[in-house]
Amino acid sequence: MRIVVDAFGGDNAPLEVLRGCAMAVSEYQDIEITLTGDEEKIRSCAAQNQIPLEKITVRHAPTVIPVEEEPSEIRRKYADCSMAVGLGLLASGEGDAFVSAGSTGALVMGASLFVKRIKGIKRAAIGTIMPTMQGLYLLLDGGANAECRPEMLLQFAIMGSAYMESVQGVKNPKVGLVNIGAEPNKGTDLQYEAYHLLQDAPINFTGNVEPRDIPAGVCDVVVADGFTGNVVLKLTEGVALSFAGEIKRMFYKNLKTKIAGLLMSSEVAAFKGKMDYAEHGGAPLMGIAKPVIKAHGSSNAKAFKNAIRQARDYAQNDVIHKIERSVAQIRQREKQSV
Repeated sequence: MRIVVDAFGGDNAPLEVLRGCAMAVSEYQDIEITLTGDEEKIRSCAAQNQIPLEKITVRHAPTVIPVEEEPSEIRRKYADCSMAVGLGLLASGEGDAFVSAGSTGALVMGASLFVKRIKGIKRAAIGTIMPTMQGLYLLLDGGANAECRPEMLLQFAIMGSAYMESVQGVKNPKVGLVNIGAEPNKGTDLQYEAYHLLQDAPINFTGNVEPRDIPAGVCDVVVADGFTGNVVLKLTEGVALSFAGEIKRMFYKNLKTKIAGLLMSSEVAAFKGKMDYAEHGGAPLMGIAKPVIKAHGSSNAKAFKNAIRQARDYAQNDVIHKIERSVAQIRQREKQSV
């Protein structure tokens, strides 16, 4: 399995990227990695930090697209950046999957332009793995498409269901539509029309889900337009950080609470790990014709290692072909109903 990794994407590049790649090739024996970026800087960083480059090759890319840059510039001004070169390798068949912690907008744009979308898919969506009281759920769209049409939410649901079943091993995953109430007639025209499309889709649609119920694990796939999904994502992150900080302050309050904290240390560590994005790796860019993983901008070595593992699993589990078949099935049904 050949994984292409953007060596200069993210806040901690290239050091944490290199460390994560070295961890990945050591732990996952079935992968080889191609790093894209300034070759001299990559090799210098590796040498200075004694990071081995076995099973890791480097493809030179002299520039980096800034996070604040207009995403469309990846095709013009930054056609030689580490992200564009990596996507080009994926598109040409020189890699099986791609990982980057760089600009989300540029990655969505570049993947759509260079690698192309799955036939029939209208927009790529960011699928974010999130923790619940029961385990995990996939939220999409996490922010790639602020404005959506009902048929786009239908496609997000199909893609998310295929991913959770194939990569996360969830049988017949439950799919819910984010709304302000559980009743079928709730929400705007977008949610109302999407609800009726999802009812007839080849998925396990369980109806509308209110945001307060999402952390309880009522769904395996949570579908929303990118604006709503990004609000859910960032609010969840904020609440988790605040809650973790409050627990820490509670246990450090006095000697009695410090002793209690010591007795509870393993449980607290397990809870912290459950909420840690580094454990999950990154967010699959659903709808692209080949596997692309968006790692968190502040990813450390552990997060990059897990993003590479996630990319490998995505490529191995035939998710894209399953999405293609489901979309083709819906399109055929639409033709027959005309």
